[in-house]
Amino acid sequence: MSDLIEHSLTTIAQLIERREVSPVEVAGSYLERISELNPRLNAIVTLAPDVLERAKAAEQAKDSSGPLHGVPITIKDTIETAGLLTTSGSKTRANLVPSTDAPAVARLKAAGAIILGKTNVAEMAMDYTADNPVFGRTNHPLNLALTPGGSSGGEAVAIATCMSPGGIGSDLAGSVRIPAHFCGICGLKPTTGRVPGEGQFPPNSGPYSLGAVIGPMARNIADLRLLFHVLTGTDPEEANLKRTRFAWYAEDGQVPVTEETENAVATAASALIDAGLVGEERLPPHVDRGNELWLKLFSRASVVQLRKWYAGRETEGGSFVSWRLATADETPAPTLDEYISNWMERDRLREELLRWMDATPLIIAPVGATPAYPHDTRKVTVRGKTMGMFRAFSYAQAFNVFDLPVVTVSAGRSNDGLPIGVQVVGRPFAEEMVLRAAEIMEKAI
Repeated sequence: MSDLIEHSLTTIAQLIERREVSPVEVAGSYLERISELNPRLNAIVTLAPDVLERAKAAEQAKDSSGPLHGVPITIKDTIETAGLLTTSGSKTRANLVPSTDAPAVARLKAAGAIILGKTNVAEMAMDYTADNPVFGRTNHPLNLALTPGGSSGGEAVAIATCMSPGGIGSDLAGSVRIPAHFCGICGLKPTTGRVPGEGQFPPNSGPYSLGAVIGPMARNIADLRLLFHVLTGTDPEEANLKRTRFAWYAEDGQVPVTEETENAVATAASALIDAGLVGEERLPPHVDRGNELWLKLFSRASVVQLRKWYAGRETEGGSFVSWRLATADETPAPTLDEYISNWMERDRLREELLRWMDATPLIIAPVGATPAYPHDTRKVTVRGKTMGMFRAFSYAQAFNVFDLPVVTVSAGRSNDGLPIGVQVVGRPFAEEMVLRAAEIMEKAI
């Protein structure tokens, strides 16, 4: 097998541009890798049938079509791709083939990318797995008994195992960042509106529009930056972080984290301090309310949507969707006044946090309480406290609630050798600063 797949996305793009490798050779190498690994990992659930045809066209083109000319890319199965099955992991959409691309996919194609295939997800992107009744479960690349996280878990596994050099996922409660953390890769949750979010299912409409985004995933920060600028149509900017203030915390007072997670956050903070930034261990205002506010803003919306989508087809739901529909009314629905009050409270707390970030524009935090855990885990115990899996990742949920850009970058390992990521958080639209800080950590760690 060619060692091309071991190269970064950025390097592959450069090699193709200089005509040192052929897009056909690159595509063939990835297809060979997928044939070898995917049967036991189940990360890529639909292969594009025209990969080699498009690679040949890229090879024969006289001029480059863009910064991703001839580079294979994978797409989460909740994001529409013209002519390719896009199921969102639901039997109700098991045969859906969109006729148009989501705008984010169209931008990747316009930059010259070749769509390699679609990657596995949690059913309707509703939980922290990549397990659904259409394609089954995706396994963690280091231990098949573990989940890779979700809902963009198939994308993370494909990238981590060099079946793909990079791609896009979506994130409303950590769905890019948690699988990146579990699998040891990088993921960016941008500010809402920075990357076009249309053309995904579930749609980023209604309350979801406050915090649901499409974001890039890759093996390193340079690749993440390249994908981000293609997706946003912007040019890279220099971000000098010398003397920039940041806060870091490994405990929010609500959810404990493992000792190795705490160490990873401290290591990341030390890397920034060594690079000339000014750090302080301090809990930023209101981030401890992430899980509470997420549930108040988004939880009922998922019930309303699931009931609409599965009306008359409830028996087709997988285990999580069936459970969600069966237990939806155990918690009374908020009144309209309560919902409006919750929304206004979120806005008030976000304004206070953003004012605080004027002086401290970067935050370093855990992604969640634990590294990867076994399939079908419903609860986890950390430092004597037992909690449900959704509660365990309140650290990720907080920054959807407050709509801040976040990069997850690997910063440590558990005692079992599992990756541990940390979150690098910035002010709205400060993705370049966040990427630069994550790059400092990546190079140091």
